[in-house]
Parts: sequence; structure tokens; C-alpha cells
Amino acid sequence: MNERRNNIPQLAITYVSSLTNTLEQLNTDALTLFVDTLLDMREQRGTLYLCGNGGSAANAIHLANDFTFGINPQGNALKVEALPANSSILTCLGNDIGYDNIFSHQLQVKAEQQDVLLVLSGSGNSQNIINAISYANNIGMTTIGILGFDGGKAKAMLDQPFHFDVQDMQISEDTQVIIGHILMKALYEELQDE
Repeated sequence: MNERRNNIPQLAITYVSSLTNTLEQLNTDALTLFVDTLLDMREQRGTLYLCGNGGSAANAIHLANDFTFGINPQGNALKVEALPANSSILTCLGNDIGYDNIFSHQLQVKAEQQDVLLVLSGSGNSQNIINAISYANNIGMTTIGILGFDGGKAKAMLDQPFHFDVQDMQISEDTQVIIGHILMKALYEELQDE
């Protein structure tokens, strides 16, 4: 066996251990509030908007799919949109008004008070995330985030922050998908009889 590959088993064990320890920080009462928030939003015909950068952008798109189909395959699910999903919009806004505004401008065009913004961010400090939260707060949307590291500037700005104190971007991104999948299963149970 290649000497470099001798470290792979230990790397896997360390990674799984770190992820497990990080997930123990999850506040299940806050998760229940999150589900209630999404159900209230749905009742008011609101839309869930998700945003993030890089891997978090991919997670936003993934979770938008899960909330559109996974929670109710018959079509009675959530109205949801991943703001990083349209490359034409992102490149237009990035070029014309600056990358810092790629999410907040979309909210300005589309969002209403009964909507919910879910931000996915490792650092909680990306200016386009901060601007999106700021705009959403200004119009009275509920703002929720799944954050890593120290939570950054975003943590104090959010109505419902899920903060995982972990200094690892990959583990931080894992928490986003795991919380999203827990939400999907919880919402599926809530809506399956409708």
C-alpha cells in the first residue's frame, strides 16, 4: 500500500468523529421552531429563499429540490427558490451591481414579508450573505441561518441562527445538508396526510 494512503483510515475516523461531535451541538427545540416557521410560511403562501456561496450554494440548490419534491411528492410541498441557481442572473448582477448584491437584489425583486430566508454559510461573514439578511430583516421576513466557525456577523443578525462551533468548512457544509434532511423528513411527516 502506498505510504500516503496509510493515513486514509485515520483521516476517515477523525472526520466522522468531528462530524459526530459537531452534530451534538444541535438544538432540537430550535429545530422544532424552524419546522413551525416553515409550516406557518406555507400557510401564508410564502416562499422559502435559500442562499450560500461555493459548496453552500450547491447545498442551497440541493435543499430547494428536497423541499420542492421530497417533503410531498404529490406536489403539496413548499414554495422554494435557491437564489444561487440561475447563473445568468448571478453573472448579470455580479457584473452590473457587484457580487455583494447578487442575493439581496433578487430578494428586492421577489421577496415579501411572509417569506423566509435561509442562509447557508461557513464563516457567516460573506458580504452577499450579510446584505441578503439585512434586506430580509428590513422588510420583515424571518431570517434563519446554518453557520460554522464563530458564526460571523450573520449570527447576531438572524432570527433563528443554527451555529455549529467548528473550524472546518467541510464539516460546516455537512451540517447544512444534515439539518436540511432532518427538516425534509419532519415536514414530510407533517404533510403526508394532506
